[in-house]
Amino acid sequence: MEDLLSQFTFLSDQALQDKNFDPYAIEDLMKLFEIESYKAWAAMELEQEKEVEEAENSMREAEDYLDSVMESAMEEFRYFEENLDRESKAKLNGLVQVADSARKMGNSMEKAATVASNKYIEAAVNSASASMKTAWKDQPSTDLTDCCDRRGDIVCVA
Repeated sequence: MEDLLSQFTFLSDQALQDKNFDPYAIEDLMKLFEIESYKAWAAMELEQEKEVEEAENSMREAEDYLDSVMESAMEEFRYFEENLDRESKAKLNGLVQVADSARKMGNSMEKAATVASNKYIEAAVNSASASMKTAWKDQPSTDLTDCCDRRGDIVCVA
């Protein structure tokens, strides 16, 4: 391109100095300029395509790296989630066992209280029966049918 410019300068100077200068010489030079421009344009386009291809390759590499990093992060998250689930289940099972033990102990205490209450009532009834038998033995003989109401409860008073 520089050679063409220097030749153009030379022809321009010659055209100014020589009255018989052939203008077709400059026209041929202009065609050479046009051809050189197309060549430069094609070379620049080729270089641009190479740069685009390199940029696309770099983008693919970056996407692959990002995919790899994201997959690693997701794997780590899954591992963390599994551990957390395992720990939660273990704690839940422990709480369920404690609750079952407390329920069983409560049931046992309820049964024990029921048994104790029934024994107390039985002892109280036996004591009352013994007291009444003793009281009846000390009383003159009376017909028991006169001392009972319709349900069979004792209503006599000595």
